[in-house]
Amino acid sequence: MTVTKKVALVAGGGRGIGAAAARLLAEQGARVVVAYQRNTQAAGQLVAAIQATGGEALALQADVRDEVLVEQTHAAYGSIDILVSNAPANARPRSLLTMNWEEFLQPVADKLKAAFTLTKAVIPAMREKHWGRLVFTASNLGKHPGFPGASAISTGKAALIAFTKYAAQEFGADGITANAVAPGMVETDLSLQVPASLRQQIIAQRPLRRQASPEDIARHCVPGQPGERLHNGQLSACQWRDGHGLMLFFARE
Repeated sequence: MTVTKKVALVAGGGRGIGAAAARLLAEQGARVVVAYQRNTQAAGQLVAAIQATGGEALALQADVRDEVLVEQTHAAYGSIDILVSNAPANARPRSLLTMNWEEFLQPVADKLKAAFTLTKAVIPAMREKHWGRLVFTASNLGKHPGFPGASAISTGKAALIAFTKYAAQEFGADGITANAVAPGMVETDLSLQVPASLRQQIIAQRPLRRQASPEDIARHCVPGQPGERLHNGQLSACQWRDGHGLMLFFARE
């Protein structure tokens, strides 16, 4: 299976892992919609770079938690074959004791609302074609405690992993797979909020002794790899801090 001419909606695609996934999808022949919320310049530069190398892409500014994004993509390309849900958490690390309930809930709701709303909107057309790919970017924070102050962020990531598994279970018979990518610390805007000394401690515990790049993680966001049709309800957990390095869990449908 190739993604040539498939339509890929990358929600949160303007920067970081989302931008890297958009570039890789375009390189493999997909028609890519880069959905972003605020950084018009970054999204525009990304689309221009894709088009300059012969790829097909457009940028859409929208709230990635709003199904209007799906409607706009359908208007542009007629369908959506691949959804990469990379909605940002929009939260800074904070102690549990300094937050009220609404502040704790915000990053949880941000991740889940984007996944829920966009999945619900893309499923009907995918069902008609009996083919679709859902990819959600979570974090190993959803499986293991991470840096201090990440309780709300981590709870949202853990919930997203559970959501992915249930989406895989519900829609697998329709030819639609759902998988999550759960990297460790990646070179993104969020990781810059972690104190430099702590970042270095985490990196020192990794077998590769380096921080993952968005490009490292994007490879696990793009369908079309050998055997990927059997990947459903799976978690790609990349660069865990417990010494396992790169771990991938595949091949259970």
